[in-house]
Amino acid sequence: MSRLHQIIIRPVMTEKTTQLDEHNKVVFRVAKSATKPEIRTAVEKLFGVKVTSVNTANMPGKPKRFGKVIAHRSGYKKAIVTLAEGETLDFFAIDEFDEDVEAEGTE
Repeated sequence: MSRLHQIIIRPVMTEKTTQLDEHNKVVFRVAKSATKPEIRTAVEKLFGVKVTSVNTANMPGKPKRFGKVIAHRSGYKKAIVTLAEGETLDFFAIDEFDEDVEAEGTE
């Protein structure tokens, strides 16, 4: 697995993040050690789009109760990536493309 795939862990698909599509913004869960320039280059190279800005947020872990014990879930880092005007990301088309490439390689 390349460093680019280690930086971008997965997209965040929630009701709130899908509303950001109107503003050309996409949300990813990223590695805690990832910097904004690393996130920018990873998104541009992996998805072939132009990124105008990257905002990051460290999300704290939430306390959860397991019987009598109160524990904390681990926190994570998320990145809100603003794409250039006219650029779009279709995650479902990307998954289909990856499956086609894998199928060609196994024949």
